[in-house]
Amino acid sequence: MTRKLAAEFIGTAFLLIGVVGSGIMALDLAAGNIGVALLANAIATGCVLYVGISIFGPISGAHFNPAVTLAFLLRREIAPMEAAAFAVAQIVGGVAGVWLAHAMFDLAILQTSTTARTGVGLWIAEVVAAFGLVFVILGGIRYKPEAVPAIVALYITGAYWFTASTSFANPAVTIARGLSDTFAGINPEHVPAFILCQLIGAALAVAAGRSVFR
Repeated sequence: MTRKLAAEFIGTAFLLIGVVGSGIMALDLAAGNIGVALLANAIATGCVLYVGISIFGPISGAHFNPAVTLAFLLRREIAPMEAAAFAVAQIVGGVAGVWLAHAMFDLAILQTSTTARTGVGLWIAEVVAAFGLVFVILGGIRYKPEAVPAIVALYITGAYWFTASTSFANPAVTIARGLSDTFAGINPEHVPAFILCQLIGAALAVAAGRSVFR
């Protein structure tokens, strides 16, 4: 269990370092071109996910995401107490990753975001993003388990662009990004609605997966 929690903590920390750090770097280098910055942010996030899932998958399953852990809990593939411990490790790891990213770029460690991300369109986008993420994970596990790292990395890279919310799809990531007033941030007041939509999307994916991936 200690190894699993360490894997979830480190993996989620590096995921947030990738998300926030690449966002800071991209905005600095893109000379105000938000499209270029988002492209760099998406590619970096996908790369970090591929590596993290490849390395930590054999240890903890490489959830790095309470919504993914919820999906496996609903499928009765993880015990409730273990799922709760995973979620705590993921959230703490995500916050640690944000703080490390701030430190690397010589920013104030403790921040809260002022970036507004709210509205029906973004909420629908988070349901869609989380549904798609969990759904492709379940499909990958069922039919192409060796390709799951690539499947997840490619899905998230694409979802940055085809969802209005840029596909947070992860409660731990959402909480951590609320603590970063950078390109990747989200106003903490808008975090609860995002998380609710992500959990709904994950639960819907589990229900759909039971039918499609028998």
